[in-house]
Amino acid sequence: MPDPKDNALNESARDPVTGFAIPASWIELSSDPLALQKIKSGRWVILSSGQLCRRGLTTGTTAAAACKGAVLSLKGPVCHLQVATPAGIIVTLEVAANSGTSIAVKDGGDHQFDVTAGLEILAQARPAARATLIAGKGIGRISARGLCDEVGRPAISPSARKQIMLAIEQALEETGLPGAEVQLSIPRGAELAEKTLNPKLGVVGGISILGSTGFVEPWNDHYTGDRASELKGSRKVLVTTGRTGLNISRILFPDHKAVLMGSQLDRLAFEKDQESILCGLPALILKWAWPGVLDNTGYGTVAEMVEAEPEHPNIVRAVKIAKEKLPQTRIVLLHRDGRILADVP
Repeated sequence: MPDPKDNALNESARDPVTGFAIPASWIELSSDPLALQKIKSGRWVILSSGQLCRRGLTTGTTAAAACKGAVLSLKGPVCHLQVATPAGIIVTLEVAANSGTSIAVKDGGDHQFDVTAGLEILAQARPAARATLIAGKGIGRISARGLCDEVGRPAISPSARKQIMLAIEQALEETGLPGAEVQLSIPRGAELAEKTLNPKLGVVGGISILGSTGFVEPWNDHYTGDRASELKGSRKVLVTTGRTGLNISRILFPDHKAVLMGSQLDRLAFEKDQESILCGLPALILKWAWPGVLDNTGYGTVAEMVEAEPEHPNIVRAVKIAKEKLPQTRIVLLHRDGRILADVP
């Protein structure tokens, strides 16, 4: 169990993907002599137990590698290359590229539920006057408003598109070509899309090309069923409200089954014999506990109040109410950078 008072942070041991400052004691618990080196690479996450888990790579990173390989192979065969991720970390990937055709395989890391792990992404390039990306077969199309692009457009997020275009431009610079038309496709994309959230989200005909950091965290945060029912049957359970809280909670409490419930905290029903934790950023937790937490404070958001006055009487009262609602549950409030703001056993 992590000690919230552990301030012995090794400043050189900061997760380069999330910015999470890692206590030196966690690294000391690891049996891997290369733990620090692995953490700095961005490919590995360390848990509070000292266990190392390997991150996967996003469809965006994999697609960028395929496109870069396709352009580079116009000048000769390519078997491996480097790609810049949106997190600013350079990763090396294997590709099978020759004569303008390149295949890259998606690495799922230690994520046991990544249905796209092992997926082949294909890119085909030909010389042109400028750099152009064409989304082909197996890449989903947006059919609902409010997603990453307009209805009818390919489901390629802005960060992934930027990453792919950068990879193409780097390949053009290396080869000396003025431009290239690159067609990106996913042969099994339509088939695998049925196993993802895409049909429910409004993406049809294939999978999405995504990736805000370029990496996939080594755990499942895309459960699509009844999240409240996920709490049943496990002795140690943890509920959190958002993706940031989920990622940090999994690192802090690796021995607990973590469930992302968002704003559905009213559905919480822990069993009497469970060791339960409610852990996350303050906003949703405090508002759930006391909807009037911001009344007469002059603050517009909970985050603003927590940052300015972490000991504000309304915060103290909201935490107390939360504890009254869940008397047998440990309540942990987190800062976005991973620091523990409050810990009520």
